[in-house]
Amino acid sequence: MKKLLAIGVAVLLVLGILALVRCQEKRQSQTTSQQKTSPANGEANTELEKARAEAKALLDQANSALAEIQFLGIDTSDLGPAILNAQIKYDNAKTTEDYTGEKDSSAYWSGIVISECEVKKQEYLAEQEKQQYVKSETTPSMPRFTSCEDLIKAFKNGHPRCWGPESATLHVVPSTQSGETPEHSTTNVQVAGVDEADIVKNDGKFIYTISGQSVFILVAHPPEEARIVSRIEFDQDSSLDELFIEGERLVVIGSNHNDERETLEKGIVSPHGHVAFIKIYDIANREEPELSKTVEYEGCYSTSRKINDNVHVVLATSPDYALYDKKDLKCSDIIPRIRDTWKEQEPANFSPVCDCLDIEYVDPEGFTSFLSVLSISLRDESKSLSKRVIAGYSENVYASTENLYVASTDNRYFGYWPDTTSQGEEKTTVYKFKLDGPSTTFLTSAEVPGTVLNQFSMDESGGYFRIATTCGHVSREEADSTNNVYVLDPNLIMAGKLEGLAPGERIYSARFMGGKAYLVTFKKVDPFFVLDLADPENPRVLGALKIPGYSDYLHPYDENHIIGIGKNAVEADPEGSNFAWYQGMKIAVFDVSDVANPREMHKVDIGDRGTDSYALNDHKAFLFDRNKNLLVLPVLLAELTPEEKASNDARANDYGQYTFQGAYVYDISLESGIRFKGRVTHLDDPAKLTNNHYCRDSAEAVKRSLYIGDNLYTISEARVKINKLGDLAEEASIQLSTE
Repeated sequence: MKKLLAIGVAVLLVLGILALVRCQEKRQSQTTSQQKTSPANGEANTELEKARAEAKALLDQANSALAEIQFLGIDTSDLGPAILNAQIKYDNAKTTEDYTGEKDSSAYWSGIVISECEVKKQEYLAEQEKQQYVKSETTPSMPRFTSCEDLIKAFKNGHPRCWGPESATLHVVPSTQSGETPEHSTTNVQVAGVDEADIVKNDGKFIYTISGQSVFILVAHPPEEARIVSRIEFDQDSSLDELFIEGERLVVIGSNHNDERETLEKGIVSPHGHVAFIKIYDIANREEPELSKTVEYEGCYSTSRKINDNVHVVLATSPDYALYDKKDLKCSDIIPRIRDTWKEQEPANFSPVCDCLDIEYVDPEGFTSFLSVLSISLRDESKSLSKRVIAGYSENVYASTENLYVASTDNRYFGYWPDTTSQGEEKTTVYKFKLDGPSTTFLTSAEVPGTVLNQFSMDESGGYFRIATTCGHVSREEADSTNNVYVLDPNLIMAGKLEGLAPGERIYSARFMGGKAYLVTFKKVDPFFVLDLADPENPRVLGALKIPGYSDYLHPYDENHIIGIGKNAVEADPEGSNFAWYQGMKIAVFDVSDVANPREMHKVDIGDRGTDSYALNDHKAFLFDRNKNLLVLPVLLAELTPEEKASNDARANDYGQYTFQGAYVYDISLESGIRFKGRVTHLDDPAKLTNNHYCRDSAEAVKRSLYIGDNLYTISEARVKINKLGDLAEEASIQLSTE
């Protein structure tokens, strides 16, 4: 009864407002007519246009309200006739009464939909409020262990678990005066002003790239002068991860692995397991790079960020499992060790990074690993390192120009997957650190339900932190998953939230852009959602689009258009299956100018099942420049033959054979869509493609692309190729290594 009364009141309110507006307009029209005479049919047309506009606004509001509660998983089948009547009345309207009349008009039916959606939403929210499983906490500082005994006890209480390292818009540097550095692309990063390390860097004149156990420095521009000018070689047991460049400084981040503790020259003992290193080179003379500083740290490299000339490196250390049973265990046995060597200084022994009383913790009762943040100034490497060590772990990192956020989920351990049927068991803890030049300061922490997909599931805007998570799991047989978006204030206190979104699916990609967010979930189809986050306390769904497939990465084209790259998909069994088989790749442009009705504006398909791209999992492999209408992706192409597709035995989960690996180049614009220009490969023998494992590990696999001036550069570990942007004619090829 209360529900019907609420609907009736809301409908009367809408109609009352419309009547008041028409009354005011009529009075204004009468007043105006006394001052100026207008044709009668002109007044009628004006009234009709106003009524049409009012009805259209209400119809859009009704569709938006429907999309919002559908996104919450609320059944709206009973509202189908009402929204259909609203649309039909609007499409066939001939009079103002048809548009905004008090009975059986478009506005009348839209009002019913709006009112009913609000009632359903409030009932849903009331139910959700009964389940207060989100906790936010603010702490003045992260607690520290008070003794070595407490540290050792917490370590032994932890179960042996292990986890590894983390498996934007393109910034374009404009050309300057003639003879100086030409316009060139840089690494595709998430946040402007926050650089991310990568396997390839360029400064418009030189290219710096990792190939095997070497870093090559090449003159890149002009193409006719392209050549290798120097090569920095590392030990054969070294693994090179990523690079930074900052003016005359080159930063190389990598690691070594020792199966046993080795006693090196002069009695120096190397740590057991992974030892990450950060090497800083003076490259004022590119032909003779000079090593300035080496930092070696016991643990694995996770990720890093560079803001101005300060580098912040996140590392993970899991102490040796054998230590759990050691009787005379000491703090120095488990605390990560470090060695900091300046220029040609004689290497010292490794020593604990800090005292046990300096170690902060997540859980005082038990931990299995250490999370460390090292901060280094590239302006003055002689400055002491800033080191923060936490007894905890990390999975994803997001950084703005002012703050660093580390997200750690409590249930992802090697060989240990707890029961996740209860959504309350999955929690992500977010730690917020202030970036203060070459150092960090812990500010606060918060806890939210669910797990985080990657760094693009997190964002900061106007001081508010936004995070998208998935609770539960998705499988072919069943799914209990839901998805959430939380908005936390500068103190990480909950400000607003959307929970229980897209039941039975999981997040495949997310992108936050100012006051809006774009979310892709998937199980059978790709719902592309538009969220309004302008009001931090009231996040809401604006619109949704359901299409086959999914997007793994979303990239802004402009304020009203989004590029998505991912996979096509077909239902496994249209008669009753609850999942879909992914197919080849798909590139799409989404138009979100009408937020209530997002649409797929353009799309292209690439290959068949098995087609892949580094860009699907690594945004740094994505090259886009709107001003040049340029989109370049590395593609491993898999294709089925026409005979295989036509066969009676053909199945949706059939894989194609590899037929190409290299860069796909597109001309992309809103007017002309996504047009294929051509492709560039580094494979010298196409027959190698018949080995399906060859391309993924091949030194000839193109992994990155960039442009300098009017030339496209594609980079593999084997070579750097230079092609004209206009017609892709090859201009030069520089060999780096051979397989």
